[in-house]
Amino acid sequence: MGLTANKNKNIEIKTTSGIYLRGVIKTHFISIGENYIDLMKQYVLPYYEEGDVLSISEKVISLCQKRIVYKKDMRISLLAKILSGFASHSVSGTGVDNVWKMQFAIDHAGGLKILWASICSGIGKLFGHHGIFYEIAGKEVSGLDGFYDKAFKEYGDFGIMLPSSPSDVCNEIYKKTGIISVIVDANDFACDILGECDCTPYTDEQLKEILRDNPSGQSDQLTPFVMIRKKDREVQCAE
Repeated sequence: MGLTANKNKNIEIKTTSGIYLRGVIKTHFISIGENYIDLMKQYVLPYYEEGDVLSISEKVISLCQKRIVYKKDMRISLLAKILSGFASHSVSGTGVDNVWKMQFAIDHAGGLKILWASICSGIGKLFGHHGIFYEIAGKEVSGLDGFYDKAFKEYGDFGIMLPSSPSDVCNEIYKKTGIISVIVDANDFACDILGECDCTPYTDEQLKEILRDNPSGQSDQLTPFVMIRKKDREVQCAE
């Protein structure tokens, strides 16, 4: 089986540090509480070779760690209803215009902080500055996934928080499988390196360049693993 890419994504990418191939690995629908070491053994080890670096979607690790907040355990406040009504729609997906995500922000960061973030965000937009809300609210708020069922109906009932200790997870994966990995929070507009194995050969900036077009995709592709390799080598990935 040869190198494959998702629809409308390129296998090859040219960066300032060289030309790389990114092969996606398709999986089953990963559920809450699965074991990420078992997933590495099942899906990645058959194709992994020395020199490869595996990019892992942060959502997979969060699901395995049960980093979940359920709608049934939340109570929508009047403040969340008001603020979500004024929030702009995020170009990268569902943001705090979703009342459940706004409520999570309030529960996590506190009502006063989120109110201040909303005020500052509104003022900033008047001067063409965007992203202020999340800068104030913090990464846990900006990194929250789920609470919508557009790609997977299962995600409509809960939110998925950022993974806990992502670099430790990568080091554990390396210790138990020999796979060098990084955990990435990416969409079609931005890429954030959340954690990486101590022996990762690339800098965060190099990784962001390599993954800048989000080869995993942003819909229902079920390709949370991306094998990264220099162009002068060839990686085999599941179709």
